Amino acid sequence: MFVGHFGLAAAVKATQPRVPLWSLMLATQFLDVVFVVLYLAGGIESFHAVAPGTYGEALIDAQYTHSLLGALLLSALYGGLAAWRWGRRAGWVLGAVVFSHWLLDLLVHRADLPLLPGNAGDLPLLGLGLWQVPWATAVVEGVLLVVGAALYFRSVRERAATTWRAMVSGGAMALLLALGLIVDVLS
Repeated sequence: MFVGHFGLAAAVKATQPRVPLWSLMLATQFLDVVFVVLYLAGGIESFHAVAPGTYGEALIDAQYTHSLLGALLLSALYGGLAAWRWGRRAGWVLGAVVFSHWLLDLLVHRADLPLLPGNAGDLPLLGLGLWQVPWATAVVEGVLLVVGAALYFRSVRERAATTWRAMVSGGAMALLLALGLIVDVLS
């Protein structure tokens, strides 16, 4: 899931207009951003193909960033930094958006999400595997995108009385989200 995360950020922006949109977009991908850092830092986390050429073709070995406890800790970190910068409410909102990444990943990933960092205790790995049904994944992501964009546009229209500037920024966001969905589905 990629675009679905951004659709969720757009929906949250509709209800939390004081939270910067860029911080919501980054929050939705924060677990993956840290994953990439750990991947590039000597393969602390990695992935390997299990079904090349298909949607969600890889199992991730994200034993830290995508463990349930790791996701909660990274959510608290991001939320704490956001609270320091924009206030307590924004901190809670952004921390929750970071954690939403793990919840949405739980829906689409194969069983590769550990409960504890490093899969301590060898507990069962989680994942409902929606990626194994590409059309269903595309539908879920599309719904998240469309609902998020619709809520965002409605809130912009209500707040800005449909000014040209608001329509241009909203249109640019919708275009980016739509392009992201197309790239996500085609890759």
